[in-house]
Amino acid sequence: MTTERLTQILALIDAANSQDPNRIDADGMQRPAELVYGERMSEALGRFCPDAGDILKIAARGQHIERWTSPRKSYPEGRVGYLRWRKDLKDYHARRVAELMVQAGYLEDDTERVGQLIRKERLKADPDVQTLEDVICLVFLAHYASDFIAPHDDEKVISILAKTAKKMSSDGLAAAGELTLPERLSTLMGKALAGDTA
Repeated sequence: MTTERLTQILALIDAANSQDPNRIDADGMQRPAELVYGERMSEALGRFCPDAGDILKIAARGQHIERWTSPRKSYPEGRVGYLRWRKDLKDYHARRVAELMVQAGYLEDDTERVGQLIRKERLKADPDVQTLEDVICLVFLAHYASDFIAPHDDEKVISILAKTAKKMSSDGLAAAGELTLPERLSTLMGKALAGDTA
């Protein structure tokens, strides 16, 4: 049962993400990229964890809120710059979702909990954080991985996919196995899971 507060916070997150200037093709039209991403996260969560609570639903929808405001190129090149960018993004997403949750009437305990999920605190140890990570990986594989891996050779792709799989639970990997993936992605995912090299 969807509560009024949940409906309100999801609408607030969608309103923020609808401002994304980046557009992607979805449902036969050009739509704001992060709005589509949030919808895909909610859809994937619904399939993977139908009994997810409101807090997990909020974290999934808001996980990329206003991501375009902090582009990767605004940070230094290299792994150190990349990791700083990722950490700052998580902190920003958690803070923005918390602000909107307060508008929707949520209390501090709930905003703090959503922040823990978005920041992926205690991954593998916290079941809700792990579920969120599984859904993130499933959405990546289903909608974004093919374009992401296109410029890379097979060896690099296998490494990327192996790192993705390592973050997933056994249930997440089982769900990934049920996805219908393009041929190259499917083949290389199989090799990544088997520990093969190109």
